[in-house]
Amino acid sequence: MANKTGEDYSLARVPLGARRPFYEVLILRIGSLACVSQVMLGAALGYGLTFWQAFWATMLGSVILQVVSWALGAAACREGMSISLLSRWAGFGKLGSALIGGAIAISLMGWFGVQNGFFADGMYKATNVLTPGTWSLITGITVTIITVYGYRFLSITANISTPLFLLALAWATYNLLSGQDVGALISSTEPSGPRMSMPAAITMVAGGFIIAAVTTPDISRFMKSPKEVFWMTLIGTFFGELLVNMIAVLMALALHTYQVFDLMMTLTGLIGASIVIFSTIKMNDINLYSSSLGFSTLLNAIFNKHFDRRYLTWVIGIFGTIASMLGILDNFIGFLIYLGIAIPPVAGIMVVDYYLLKRDRKELDTTRAQGVLPSTCEAFNPITLVVWGIAVVVGWVSSELGPFNVDIGVPALNSLVIGAVAYWLGMRWQGRVKGVDTVHFRKVNHSD
Repeated sequence: MANKTGEDYSLARVPLGARRPFYEVLILRIGSLACVSQVMLGAALGYGLTFWQAFWATMLGSVILQVVSWALGAAACREGMSISLLSRWAGFGKLGSALIGGAIAISLMGWFGVQNGFFADGMYKATNVLTPGTWSLITGITVTIITVYGYRFLSITANISTPLFLLALAWATYNLLSGQDVGALISSTEPSGPRMSMPAAITMVAGGFIIAAVTTPDISRFMKSPKEVFWMTLIGTFFGELLVNMIAVLMALALHTYQVFDLMMTLTGLIGASIVIFSTIKMNDINLYSSSLGFSTLLNAIFNKHFDRRYLTWVIGIFGTIASMLGILDNFIGFLIYLGIAIPPVAGIMVVDYYLLKRDRKELDTTRAQGVLPSTCEAFNPITLVVWGIAVVVGWVSSELGPFNVDIGVPALNSLVIGAVAYWLGMRWQGRVKGVDTVHFRKVNHSD
């Protein structure tokens, strides 16, 4: 599964001979979405919204992004590249790919801290021994060790924990249906707790899903065809996002709490709660894996050297573990909202560049047939960087985090659409100024 350096092709195309079976990547995808953070998100929605409000927030926040997820995933499957590497030839150039790699890597390191903090807190509640901080150290190092060994170990972990998680969730759902008037919960017009605004809820969902959407290439590059990517993303979104979210919403409405451990303890007892907590491992090793790929691209662009992904995994795992010990879990909802504004423009820009402008497609096609990367890429694309900045500002201003303290539309989708449209307009304008059909900026050797 790895190249000659044992690093899962972090800075190379995945050859056809190293592609994996459909079911294997599908389980990994479902496992990355059907996880404890999804239950946390659904519970938060169920605590602040009615059932149907939560349903539409989930639909608008995640299913719309299914298109983005498939588009990026199909491109990565075609090219055999991770998201941060593909971005060099999809609008961002070498400098932009470094920024993407850094942004995604830092975001996922934060997610690693969030997940590890929950894992540790659950282990403390389940065992009542040691301390949450000590458990954070133990669980963080354990996940880091698993991730050091790359894609193969991710798959093994997902094959074990995903079925267990789904069984625990089915058990909880059965107990919920047996002891509650589900019809009354669905038709309720009042949430369990303080009401949440719909734009904030949709942004939370998009914030939780956008990282899965944008990092889809990191696993879809191991698939054999774009058609497989389509079914992988569709099935993964339905079972991992919509279904799990709505079950968690019903739990929160019925039990009037958003605390996941308390929900699962009430419905399944210690065994079910422990399984859900244990399932955190499968999500966290994917967070750590994609974060290491992002940092690999970032450091390669800065220092023009190849850094061993395994060593990067150790560094990121240690920092993420420290973050969880410092209580990053307390900022979970705010973290989602910020993430839901900053990352979407990346997807919009890349989809426009790869599928509409097709600026580097000829070179990508030629080198793909040879199984190598293009020898050159843009040093940086100023249009991309300006548009990315504008899209993030628009998303921030139109959110409750901005100066007006009110959501205007859906901030996450605002930044995504502004990024895509502004990039297309900016590149077309630049083409007219230069009098060319296809705009390219100064190119450099991508490995120098």
